[in-house]
Amino acid sequence: MRTQAGFVTVDVHGKTKAQAKVAIEAALRRCDASVYRLRIIHGFNRGTELRTMLHAEYGGGDTRIRQVLAGENPGITELVLREL
Repeated sequence: MRTQAGFVTVDVHGKTKAQAKVAIEAALRRCDASVYRLRIIHGFNRGTELRTMLHAEYGGGDTRIRQVLAGENPGITELVLREL
């Protein structure tokens, strides 16, 4: 996990869905009020399984997440925790 001015970055590519979910949940628990986005690096060369899991798990109904956005490239998804 890496923190940068309001962003927390979690690299989960190469992990299974279960391992990725554990890492993301741990990062969410550690986020304080200064964090407004959780950037998930999941990769895309091996398929879209992790990206699909992110949208399914956090795309609706999770009160901690306001929005799920595509990141800077297809291998990144951002979870918006609050607006700037």
